[in-house]
Amino acid sequence: MALALAEAESAGAAGEVPVGAVVAAADGRVLSRAGNAPLGLCDPTAHAEILALRAAAAVTGNYRLSGCVLVVTLEPCAMCAAALIHARVDGLVYGAADPLAGAVISRGEYLDAPRANHRVWHMGGICSRQCATLLRGFFRRRRHGALGATPERDA
Repeated sequence: MALALAEAESAGAAGEVPVGAVVAAADGRVLSRAGNAPLGLCDPTAHAEILALRAAAAVTGNYRLSGCVLVVTLEPCAMCAAALIHARVDGLVYGAADPLAGAVISRGEYLDAPRANHRVWHMGGICSRQCATLLRGFFRRRRHGALGATPERDA
């Protein structure tokens, strides 16, 4: 989680929502790390989880990431939860719950859906206080104008 938090901090420093993700292989090797980048990449799918999965697939030469675990600072949304299933990731470890868009336990249980063709074990609440504090600080600064203008704020 320390690596994911470092990625989240980097994303936040770049003006992105501070979420970071790491993909680890079954032997513990870090295959990839990424922070949120939808603004910088002008890509609504550039969530930290998606970017980390893409990079891990490139490293392994296979879009199936069996045996891998994704570690992320925030509970994944529906898009990212679906990507975990499609990539056949074995497990998910996440920090803070996301009561607005979380699709693991908060707003839906995508990874446990009976019709899903793959099961991803999941464990939340790891370093949750640290992850939530990072997010709260970012949004507090954004509300008070300490961060620069962003496209979604200017729309």
